Amino acid sequence: MAEARKMGKTQLFAHFADKFEMKRTQVREVFDELAALAEKELKKTGEFTLPGMVKLSVQKRKARMGRNPATGDAIKIPAKTVVKARILKQMKDAVLPRR
Repeated sequence: MAEARKMGKTQLFAHFADKFEMKRTQVREVFDELAALAEKELKKTGEFTLPGMVKLSVQKRKARMGRNPATGDAIKIPAKTVVKARILKQMKDAVLPRR
């Protein structure tokens, strides 16, 4: 059985260029602007939603104690801020089999 291959940036841009009869450079500009908008909104409001696909949110994690898996020693994990991605229900339902 043939192994499925991931779609890279080049293939993604080529797909949209063909689908919407645009130049690849124009498609790249659209994606760059989408990324810039997501970054701006995350900084401003802490959330960005790509409708029907994914919701990005800023999450502050508290400092906590953890374990070094190699030695078992207790270590302090510092507080940090992360960006969390959550797949929206519409996308999950379309991709994952129903139980």
